[in-house]
This record gives sequence, structure tokens and C-alpha cells, in this order.
Amino acid sequence: MTAQPSTYGTPGRGQSTYGTPGRGVVGAFARSAVATARLLAAGRLASPTTYLDRRLCFADGTTSFVFRETAVRDGQSRDPAVLIVEFQLRAIGRSRLWHALFRRECILHTPLFAGFLGFRSKLWITDTTTGNYRGLYEWDGAGRAVDYADRLVRLLALVSTRGSVRYRVVPGLRREAFLRDPALAPAGPGPKTDGWWRLAGPIQGVPVRPR
Repeated sequence: MTAQPSTYGTPGRGQSTYGTPGRGVVGAFARSAVATARLLAAGRLASPTTYLDRRLCFADGTTSFVFRETAVRDGQSRDPAVLIVEFQLRAIGRSRLWHALFRRECILHTPLFAGFLGFRSKLWITDTTTGNYRGLYEWDGAGRAVDYADRLVRLLALVSTRGSVRYRVVPGLRREAFLRDPALAPAGPGPKTDGWWRLAGPIQGVPVRPR
């Protein structure tokens, strides 16, 4: 499968451009919460352990690990797209304790994304050195991924370090293909725009430790 040209978010403009989420954004997240409740009631949301504790090395020289996965059971993508989101929380700084607490409680944020139309899976990723977080999603439909990401950055801008919120959508690529062969994702205009989301190499073998 050959990926198509990618869609960039607007790094560095999270707070000044997006500002406070409007009613349309709040309404979208509210609808997602309702849809998530229905998925849970139907037993269609899963927390796979395949990638837990796996390390991802990015082209900017940073290394992150997967601390959670959320996926829709039997969710097939007819028009797959990979979405990568990055942000740095403003309030908790580099405190290991606060980051550990955030990684535990952020499961409560699942209703903010799982109910959006086209959502298929999310790897929750953190870099303990920089304090940055990434979400690596598969979406059914690149346009749907962009719609979600545009809303998400408005929300993240309220709690993130200025300029740290950004995203990239890669149409025509499944998450598994992206993890196995990062070269399938088309390069952008330069290393500075690519490094934070491109993998330096394929995800390796088995988890660091079983769960």
C-alpha cells in the first residue's frame, strides 16, 4: 500500500490560533462521549496488550514507549489513515510522579476520541526524557482524522506548552504498515517537519516485558 501526500497540523499556533474551544468543538466531544458509551455497552472497545512497553525511536532522535492501547473490536478501515499527534503538558513539567499519575488517569480521556466517526485504534505514547506525549492512531478516512485532530488541538492548546501541539495525517496507510516499514510514509518538506513523527526504524520484536 502506497501512502498519499500527508496533512500537517500547524505547529506553534496551538494557543494563539485555536484559542478557547467553541460550542462546535465541545459538542463534537460530547457526541463522542455518547458514542463511546455505546461502544462500551456493546463490548466493542478493547485494550490490546500487543504493543505495551514497546519502544519507538523517532527520526528526531527521541525515544518513546507505548503505555496503553485502545481499539475498536472488528474495526476495519476501508480508507485507512495514520494520525500522529504530539503535545507537552504545561502544568506537570518534568515531575516523574505527576507524569506517572497522568498515564494512569488519562484512560478517563477515552470518550474524547473513541466515539468519533472513523476511529479504529490509538497507541498512547510517552517520552520520559522530554515529557512529550504522542498519540498514534489509525483512522478510517483521512478527512475524518483531520476533523478530529483540528478539534483536539483546540482542546490540547489549553493545557499544553505553547507551540508544542501538532499533528500529521498520512492517508492511505495502515498503522501496522507504518510501524513495520516507516519508509512507506511519504517525506515532508524537510527534517524539521518530519523528525518528530517519522520513525527512525520499524518497531522491534516483542514487548520489553509481558503484561
